[in-house]
Amino acid sequence: MIAWPKQAWAPVKYTQTQLGAVSTAQGVIPGGLDLTTPTLRLQPGALLDALNFEITQFGGYARVEGYERVDGQDAPSAATYTVIQVSSFTNVPSVGQVVTQATTGATGTIIAVVSTGSPYVVVTQVTGGFDNSHALTTPGPVAVGTATALTVELNAQTAAIYLAAAADVYRALITVVPGSGSVRGVVAMEFSGADCLFAFRNNAGATAVELYKASASGWTLVPFYNLVSFTLGGTATPLDGETLTQGGVTATIKRVMSQSGALSGTAAGQFVVTNPSGGNFAAGAATASGGATLTLSGVQTAITMLPGGSFQFDKANFSGQAITRRIYGCDGVNRAFEFDGETLAPITTGLTTDAPSYIRVHKNFLFVSYASSIFHSAAGLPFKWSVVDGGGEIATGDTVTGMVTLPGSQTSATLGVFLRNNAAFLYGTDPTTFNFVTFNTGVGAIPNTVQNLFDTFFLDSLGIVTLKTSINWGNFLPSTLTKNILPFISRERGNVLASSVNRSKSQYRIFFNDGYALFCTSANQQYLGSMPVLFPTAMACLDTATLTTGSEAAYAGSTDGYVYQLDTGTSFD
Repeated sequence: MIAWPKQAWAPVKYTQTQLGAVSTAQGVIPGGLDLTTPTLRLQPGALLDALNFEITQFGGYARVEGYERVDGQDAPSAATYTVIQVSSFTNVPSVGQVVTQATTGATGTIIAVVSTGSPYVVVTQVTGGFDNSHALTTPGPVAVGTATALTVELNAQTAAIYLAAAADVYRALITVVPGSGSVRGVVAMEFSGADCLFAFRNNAGATAVELYKASASGWTLVPFYNLVSFTLGGTATPLDGETLTQGGVTATIKRVMSQSGALSGTAAGQFVVTNPSGGNFAAGAATASGGATLTLSGVQTAITMLPGGSFQFDKANFSGQAITRRIYGCDGVNRAFEFDGETLAPITTGLTTDAPSYIRVHKNFLFVSYASSIFHSAAGLPFKWSVVDGGGEIATGDTVTGMVTLPGSQTSATLGVFLRNNAAFLYGTDPTTFNFVTFNTGVGAIPNTVQNLFDTFFLDSLGIVTLKTSINWGNFLPSTLTKNILPFISRERGNVLASSVNRSKSQYRIFFNDGYALFCTSANQQYLGSMPVLFPTAMACLDTATLTTGSEAAYAGSTDGYVYQLDTGTSFD
């Protein structure tokens, strides 16, 4: 994408001349791209062709925003540069070299050298501060010259060139998520007052999935710990952070997962523990440092994840304290899990094939889906799934393709369960009042397309549908918002990888495996139209998070192994 300045187009103005007087009338541009309406019937402002533009909430068109790679290091769009003028060059340096001013300790990477007129170097990624009176060197050390007072003035074009060159240096340092293949999942959330970004990707040999966290030094591996099963033998309760001891073997308990019984003395479950010191645990008595006595079932086992899944996430808090907000995830290949930014704790649901595909927290229950059933945990207890404790299963009659909580109060909010060929609703507040109702409209959701904006949006075989249009129309073309781009939908509906929303732009977005995306804009809960976008790389998974600054950030894991931040920067990376 060419890095032109973003410019919104004003609404169309119609001008009429009457007896020398000019009057104007202003109309909102409707519809976006229209591939089906006969040309003579098109409304003013509708488009016959478009690519990489979006509809604004005010009814105009604007160039789609860019995206840039992220790994926790400084973003390319945050790049800056410094001009260092020299009295004369002792030796002319080269672009890419690091220049040092030993007296001040300042360093910078050279992005431009001008040796004629008033000579100077332009540097980026500056550490410290250069002064205008001391010697500069490049590695060797090789003398460059002595800095002098800056007299050079840059015009706008030259300044833009240097800024782009600085961004290239920043960009080159940002790496792919280590491993192979597409990024399998990306998720962002605030932990302990800091914005955190995580990515899942198959390892280099594609034998397992690994988890990485973005940091100031790039992607860092998040270690998976170990599981050891326990049963309690007393009234004291083991807690996260305590030390588990058995003879001379010790480890830190990272997560207590009570799967049955009460932690006051009858509980059975699993601990997530660090690598033990002093050997391995074994079947037999053990203690926790807080005073709990318990029995271990055997040796600890390493937590691992099989490759190839497609991750889905929800973010929730079952305990009510800010520090206990967690990420819950699944991928259709491995067990569901809870993640607190440091410790991944697998969730055993009891399914014969314990590999749920979709996950949602609803009314203090953790729901997962597998094939044509949904399952829920006990209330407020995401590690307990037995019927005795309050867990349960509901058969849906069709393959589940997504779940969302629909708007409403605590007593009226409903879980929308979207199926491949239909939709259904789970009413009620607990297992005694749950009522699963299938809505026989014949409109179903293609996997990975269900999203909540002001309404629930999803892609059906005929196009993008909102919940209210599917209810009103059923499985007919008028139910779709995108009937005027049906040729595009027909071509791309089998290529869906992921979907997301941009709340600040009131957009629902779908991403396809050939690099195309579709941005659908609404304003005041009214659909304005859809516009196609083509990215150089396909976006395989997405997540949207509210940052500690209060702004919204959208992240995409791509098929090329990078994670990108959308709606930022001046280009397509």
